[in-house]
Amino acid sequence: MGNLRNEQKINALYELWLKNATEDSDLNKELTKIKGNDAEISDRFYRDLEFGTGGLRGVIGAGTNRMNIYTVRKATQGMANYLLENAGEKSVAIAYDSRIKSDYFAKSAASVLAANGIKVYIYKELMPTPMLSFAVRKLGCDAGIIITASHNPSKYNGFKAYGSDGCQLTLEAASAVLEKVNALDTFDDVKTTDFEKALSSGMINYIGEDVIDSYIENVKAQSIHADVVEQSGLKVVYTPLNGAGNKPVRRILNEIGIKDVVVVKEQESPDGHFPTCPYPNPEIEEALRLGLELSNKEKPDLLLATDPDCDRVGIAVPNEKGSFQLITGNETGALLLEYICKERIANGTMPKNPITVKTIVTTDLIKAIAKEYNVELIEVLTGFKFIGEQIGFLEDKGEENRYIFGFEESYGYLSGTYVRDKDAVVASMLICEMAAFYRTKGISLLQARDNIYKKYGYYCNKLSTFTCEGAAGMERMSEIMRDIRKAYPVDVAGEKVIGIADYLTSEKTDLETGKTFDITLPKSNVFTLYLEHNNSIIVRPSGTEPKIKVYYTATGKNSDEACALQERFADEFTKILGF
Repeated sequence: MGNLRNEQKINALYELWLKNATEDSDLNKELTKIKGNDAEISDRFYRDLEFGTGGLRGVIGAGTNRMNIYTVRKATQGMANYLLENAGEKSVAIAYDSRIKSDYFAKSAASVLAANGIKVYIYKELMPTPMLSFAVRKLGCDAGIIITASHNPSKYNGFKAYGSDGCQLTLEAASAVLEKVNALDTFDDVKTTDFEKALSSGMINYIGEDVIDSYIENVKAQSIHADVVEQSGLKVVYTPLNGAGNKPVRRILNEIGIKDVVVVKEQESPDGHFPTCPYPNPEIEEALRLGLELSNKEKPDLLLATDPDCDRVGIAVPNEKGSFQLITGNETGALLLEYICKERIANGTMPKNPITVKTIVTTDLIKAIAKEYNVELIEVLTGFKFIGEQIGFLEDKGEENRYIFGFEESYGYLSGTYVRDKDAVVASMLICEMAAFYRTKGISLLQARDNIYKKYGYYCNKLSTFTCEGAAGMERMSEIMRDIRKAYPVDVAGEKVIGIADYLTSEKTDLETGKTFDITLPKSNVFTLYLEHNNSIIVRPSGTEPKIKVYYTATGKNSDEACALQERFADEFTKILGF
């Protein structure tokens, strides 16, 4: 939680910003407009926008609790001070997406780093988040920054920080950077220089096409059945949701032989206002509405949608009724893991002692698939940085080739070790290749999904989110987590609670035997209820949004039974939480 302030300090900060925040005319207009409005002033200044493990994320605007050039500069100066603690020449890679002021914030960050004597490599145009991770590793940089707020509404932007391994900052490194950031005065302690001047001097450099080409080649290297794609006749409707995926996704699909790609025109060009979808999130049907309408007209084999920074991908496929059905992130991940395991074994490319990685909130269906193909499964905390961290551990032992796939239920996937973050470019390629391969066998993706359920059992995994905005919302989220720990239910929808896991105390308890077990993962504000028959409920506050998230796993003899049970879980547990 950020530094909470009293009314007197809030007003003093407001006056300070009104006087000093003059470089961005939009901020000056906003500050002048809210003069005398205590509620609006308080919302902007009651705390600092927190530099967490994912960096910064917040509403674009004026104030310490907003995303603007001053909060970006302050965060960048903190990172610079952290990097400069150790001697030697330092360098940082920077990327940005299509969001409002993303390019402006990216150049502001570059100017701060250059003023501190740190060399900068920045992409000339918007690029996907995984391409930032790749650039850090390819160019041997000490850190990376991407300006993005992923799939949040248009009023948000963010600043994500990466380490030299191309992975988001670890908890320890993020805490160290936060300490540096908190020690700074926003206006007096931040160095900056002119972007164009630093570009001319060589302190700032544009990332060349050779790096982009190398990234694409690394993505293509993850293909398993490239030979079948071109002759499969696969047709795809694609939407980049006005984000960074348009060029790289279309390029990779073209290079593997998928020529029949129809793009949703209204969502093709970069536009941070996201005029056709207020929530540019491929997890939700609303964002895919135009894609679904075009699919009903074009009749493709697959609808593909990537989020604004192109690290998540969602799909929809035709069903027996002729309409298009969304496939969840859990289902897509299960389909990909089954495909990768089965086909790599078949063509002799499966490594010895293979490993797959998933987050704790991702479907347990993966456990059954991993067991079937003798793949070691590693579970990590929510956040793809923990999956990237596992690849790093393998790399340290010279065993990175053991990693075959990692994913999280929120539509993030990675095959290969060339980046350390989820990658919608490689996921788009593999999803299309998988669909093309099955098409040559006379199997649709929907049939392939149903075959998995028939083979391993029916799982219904659903996520419920509850928005809790502002200072009152943050306090309510804290109360909810405290209350569920103090008085969790003995049963939910008739299913007995047989165990709990508290990731904040690192303790798991078998309620039937009374035995406790240590949780070896880092401490995290997550609480799990284990129910009978392999059912579960997981509760956690989001690390990037003002939301409480609840993950349900329900099993059954068939899909209808499992999903009906999940609905009963959700109805009852929502009341328990007080929503």
